Amino acid sequence: MNPPLTFPLRAGEMPTQWYNLLADFPEPLPPPLHPGTREPVTPDLMMGLFPESLVAQEMSNERWIEIPAAVRDVYALYRPTPLLRAVRLEKALQTPAHIYYKYEGVSPAGSHKPNTAIPQAYYNKLAGTKRLATETGAGQWGSSLAFACSVFGLECNIYMVKVSFNQKPYRKMLMQTYGATVHASPSTQTEFGRKVLAETPDSNGSLGIAISEAIEDTMKHPGTKYALGSVLNHVCLHQSVIGEEAIKQMELAGEEPDVIFGCAGGGSNFAGLAFPFVRRKLKDGRRTRIVAVEPASCPSLTRGELRYDFGDTAETTPLMMMHTLGHNFMPPSIHAGGLRYHGMAPMVSHCLKLGLIEAMAYPQTKVFQSAVLFARSEGIVPAPESSHAIAAAVDEAVKCRTEGRKRVIVIGLSGNGLLDLAAYDTYLSGAMKDGPEGV
Repeated sequence: MNPPLTFPLRAGEMPTQWYNLLADFPEPLPPPLHPGTREPVTPDLMMGLFPESLVAQEMSNERWIEIPAAVRDVYALYRPTPLLRAVRLEKALQTPAHIYYKYEGVSPAGSHKPNTAIPQAYYNKLAGTKRLATETGAGQWGSSLAFACSVFGLECNIYMVKVSFNQKPYRKMLMQTYGATVHASPSTQTEFGRKVLAETPDSNGSLGIAISEAIEDTMKHPGTKYALGSVLNHVCLHQSVIGEEAIKQMELAGEEPDVIFGCAGGGSNFAGLAFPFVRRKLKDGRRTRIVAVEPASCPSLTRGELRYDFGDTAETTPLMMMHTLGHNFMPPSIHAGGLRYHGMAPMVSHCLKLGLIEAMAYPQTKVFQSAVLFARSEGIVPAPESSHAIAAAVDEAVKCRTEGRKRVIVIGLSGNGLLDLAAYDTYLSGAMKDGPEGV
């Protein structure tokens, strides 16, 4: 008899609360510091960029925070998202492992990013914000915020890292379809962008530069607030719906994960899947391995330093305690644009410091090899970012085969790659290179 492949939750079983790991850390998270005074940041400083409700969530130590009904109504367009067992991938690998994947690619924008874009747009609308400014790497966050702004009637201005702007034109078109204005970053729209272009006219850009541009845009335009798709505590909070659903779905499957793999760039997708399982390690003594998988060419967790650093290149953000390659780091032009960031979310970094998670890094040719295997086995073309987790899961499944041991593996499949087919073409044609694997 064939095993069941999907483990659906009903709409009424969608989480009604976000989970906040800050409440359960055995050691407090170091606070962000003012970029000038180096003193802990106060709420009033952050309210220049974010509405009061999001600042409160950023600094909250409450374990559970209610998801507003208006947010749940929009979530219901795609949540709960499916958990599926990758039986065909198991067969292709001839492994005794059971492989599951939590698939966020069913959202309107095709990734996990609407999980935070929707509440951020909602809270800004309540606060009277007229316009949101943001940055985006691969375009998954930009398209998600553009969608959320269209739902709540906000203008959306996006600075897209130039290399991705050129590599991924259909993501730009998707943002524009939702009503957003999109600029290649570095751009001529801001003083900092013009400064970068004057010094490096052929700059491919970086998330650090794009963040600087979006913050400058926010500060110069009345009625504008800033929105961030990763790194910050409130973003990790909103993404926790992924892991909360996955826990219920694994119970339906009748199995307990031995190891969980999630891709990691800034940390939002990884945190969303991992943090509810981290809670169970802390509270229930579970022994689940939880592994963040990052690009070998942008290895903040595996090669970076844990220290205070800026979140942007222009040094305008608060200093955060995080694993970082340095805010001036210019990552190679890999195709997983959403993972091309110099730093890692402070909460994810803190988890690694406390030994609650592990980290590993993969070169992109290995990543795309596993992505193609997954597509040909399971039928879903995975986003380049998510494919890092797939690569690690494939290696784990092969290890199970060689050792003759069954393990239960869960993958965070953060999005689909249907707008990333140019990257697949580069791989399939043999033109893809790994580039430098370090700093």
